[in-house]
Amino acid sequence: MFSVYGMTGQLFRGSMEQLQQVGGVGALARSRRAQPVARDGRDLADDDTGVFLPQAQAQPAKVDANQNAMAAYAQVVTHERQPLSTVADLMSSQAITLPNSATVLQAWHLLADKAVGQAPVVNAQGLLVGLLTRADLMKADRLPSPDSHALVWRALMQQNVQDIMWTPVPSVAPESDIRRVARVLLDSGLPGLPVVDDSGRVTGFISRSDILRAVVTDPPLDLWG
Repeated sequence: MFSVYGMTGQLFRGSMEQLQQVGGVGALARSRRAQPVARDGRDLADDDTGVFLPQAQAQPAKVDANQNAMAAYAQVVTHERQPLSTVADLMSSQAITLPNSATVLQAWHLLADKAVGQAPVVNAQGLLVGLLTRADLMKADRLPSPDSHALVWRALMQQNVQDIMWTPVPSVAPESDIRRVARVLLDSGLPGLPVVDDSGRVTGFISRSDILRAVVTDPPLDLWG
């Protein structure tokens, strides 16, 4: 289940398919990879690899004693799988948030001190109202020139994070499917999603890095179970 929160509270709650129809949370301007094309000219589906390998010459099977032993071992040893499939399995539960009263300077210090690239922004009641990313702080069109007066830079540092944060912002429930979260991250261009409870309070954060880390470590990430 996905939700969208803005300065006035919850604006939407529904499925991934419904979220894709919500205005204001669409994709950022991003380059997209070229779609693979099959030899017959048709476009390949997302689940096609688009890779064509030459047919290998049939080779006589080479089976040695070690392979036989490993095969026998695999038949008698079972590994208990505890697949990761929901947001709760992967999310960072130590939620790092910014108050909506924070300044740009305070935001810089928080992101640097915590070594994170983004932080959900919450109001005085602790409810989600936006998301601030390091990229938002570094947009070239809002930074003064290097030779600008010190007062110009000081004014920028005292600017409120509400003026530059991403809002409204999508969020996700802890029991949501990881594959659907990955789809929303691709569609929106966001580096991650705040995880919220039913009241809109931030309980964690799930990022692209969290998903990638699960892909290469155990227990396995089971997207297709």
